[in-house]
Amino acid sequence: MQVTLVILKPSAVQRGILGEVISRFEKKGLQIVGMKMINLTDEVLKVHYSHLVEKPFYGRIKDSMQVSPVIVMALKGVDAVNVVRKITGSTNGRDAQPGTIRGDYSISVQENIVHASDSDETAQIELSRFFTADEIFNYPQLMIQNIYANDEY
Repeated sequence: MQVTLVILKPSAVQRGILGEVISRFEKKGLQIVGMKMINLTDEVLKVHYSHLVEKPFYGRIKDSMQVSPVIVMALKGVDAVNVVRKITGSTNGRDAQPGTIRGDYSISVQENIVHASDSDETAQIELSRFFTADEIFNYPQLMIQNIYANDEY
């Protein structure tokens, strides 16, 4: 089982669609093993978006991500990174397929509702950035046999 990070951005918080977005992940069968609301500081954003800090649009990203608190979630499941990225859709909401979170709720490249880790390695780094070890829970998913075949988990 993989654990991956999802951030529900201020665009989701401000629009009041947190429940709808979270339910998409739950309905797919992903298990929420960590979740909290936080404010993103300048320091955290510089680290999280270190690959973009020198880009001319970094200021726009920083401003957008600090409009309100965000929800950070740790989601667990088989191939969770790939599954979450398929559910979220293309980064640019205008290009995202209908049926994905961004395809259904976004028409922007920036105000695109969610951030999702792009690899298992990135997920581990990002999870440790936003959660301590005792904030990610390992508990049985009681309906697991209704989510996966018995040889998948």
